[in-house]
Amino acid sequence: MLFVIYIIDKLFLAYTIMLFIRILGSWIPELQSSRFMQFVSFYTDPYLNLFRRFIPPLGMIDFSPVIAFIALGVLEQVVKTILLNFVR
Repeated sequence: MLFVIYIIDKLFLAYTIMLFIRILGSWIPELQSSRFMQFVSFYTDPYLNLFRRFIPPLGMIDFSPVIAFIALGVLEQVVKTILLNFVR
C-alpha cells in the first residue's frame, strides 16, 4: 500500500509541475502554439477553469492558479491521509 501512496505522490507532483509550466507558459505567447504547451493546456485548463469561474482576474493578474495550487495540495493531503488510515 505504501507503493500506491508513493505513486499517488508522484502523480500529484507531476500535475503540480504541469500547472506551473502552464502558468509560466501563459506569459510567453510564442509557446502557446507549441505541441507541448497544447498538451499541458489540455490537461490543466479544465482544472484551472474551475477556479476561474469563481475568482475573476484583477486587472491583468489572475489569482485563480494560487487557489488551484492550494486546493491541489489540500486534496493530496486528504487522499494520502485516507489511504494511510486505510492501511492501519
